[in-house]
Order: sequence, then structure tokens, then C-alpha cells
Amino acid sequence: MARRRKAMQPIKEEEVSEDWLATYADAITLLMAFFVMLVSFSKVEIPIFEKVQAGIAEQIGKREVIRPTEILETDLKDVVFNMAMDSSVNVSTDDEGILMELGGGAFFQPGSANLTRDAVIFLKDVGDLLKEPRYLGFQVEVAGHTDDTPISTPRFPSNWELASGRAIAVVRFLHALGVDPNQKRMRAISYGDTKPKLPNRDDFGHPIEANRDANRRIEIRIFPKYSRVF
Repeated sequence: MARRRKAMQPIKEEEVSEDWLATYADAITLLMAFFVMLVSFSKVEIPIFEKVQAGIAEQIGKREVIRPTEILETDLKDVVFNMAMDSSVNVSTDDEGILMELGGGAFFQPGSANLTRDAVIFLKDVGDLLKEPRYLGFQVEVAGHTDDTPISTPRFPSNWELASGRAIAVVRFLHALGVDPNQKRMRAISYGDTKPKLPNRDDFGHPIEANRDANRRIEIRIFPKYSRVF
């Protein structure tokens, strides 16, 4: 007797969820916006760059990103606070990274490039911070500034030499602490009296001593290596 063939049962197709497409599309859109923003920058603004980087990581990777520049700024402000040097040291951030302004009067004797005792203690704490592994990718640029008072000594024939000597003194001290053993991380610059923060004289040509005091300063700029690629 011939066996009766069983009727073929129709194969049920499994429904494929396409919910992942929404997440994928969001991720691609964020990445595209991120790279468009990078290309549009004439230079990378570090604080904004780190905020965008952290935002993308939180949205796509669902993880928190540590911002080195923000942490270093907080650490440096703690050093200033602990040493009660708020009146002579200012720590801030700009589009490149961290900027520390050191009052010349608190760090050097008039007409000298020798660090004061307070300057040595302060810079030692700063150097210890810069040697930490998480900050090793940061560059250090030290710039010397003077007021417009002429100087002419055997060691410093002009304000250019004085500003240079002070910037070099800071770099040498940090180097001695081991901040830049390979001499690839720091540099010293002299601006003399060419970049005053405030006018050295009033409209009648009279000296403004408070402004001159503010103009005698050392600027320490600390920034990641990639901040000057573009």
C-alpha cells in the first residue's frame, strides 16, 4: 500500500527587529558632526574638544570620560590655595589649555632672575604634578614678560634678556625636578615688554605703577600635544 505523504507545513518567518538601526544612525550622526567640527576648527580648542569627546563617549559608549585638562586645572588651583598664593598666581583655561600667570614680584627680586623661596616651594609642587603619569602628554611653555622700565646691567642689557632669564630659570628648575628629562616637553620664550596686560602709562605718558606691576609676570602655558596640530 502506498504511503500517504504528509502535507508540507509552511515555514514561519521570524520577525527581525530593526530597533538597532536607530542607535546606529544616532552614532553615525554624532561621529559625522564631531569630525565636521574638527575640520572646521582653525585650531583645536582643548576644553571644547574634551567636552565633545566626553559627550560622545557617554552617548555612544555609555561610559564616563575623565578630562585631563579639567583635572589638572583643579589640581593646580589646589596648590595655589594651599600655599595662599591667590594674590600672585592665577590659574585659568583658554582655547589651548591651562594658563598660569605668576606675578614677577612674588617670584623674583627686582631686576633679578633668581627664584624667591616662595617660588621654589610653589614650583616644586607644580613640578610634582606635571610628573604624574596622566599628565606626561602635556607640553609646558614658559614665557617671560616685563614692564617698560628700561634695564641695563652686565647680565641683563635689556628687558629681552631679563624676561628670557626668568623664563629660563623656571624651565631649568622644573627640568632639575625631572619634569622634562629628555628636553622635549618644555620651552622658554621672552616677550620683554612687547605684550603688556595693561597700559604701562596713562594718556599723558605718566607711569601707572599698578599696571607695571601686573605686567611683570611669568606665564606658564600647559597644553596637550595635539592642541597645536591644526
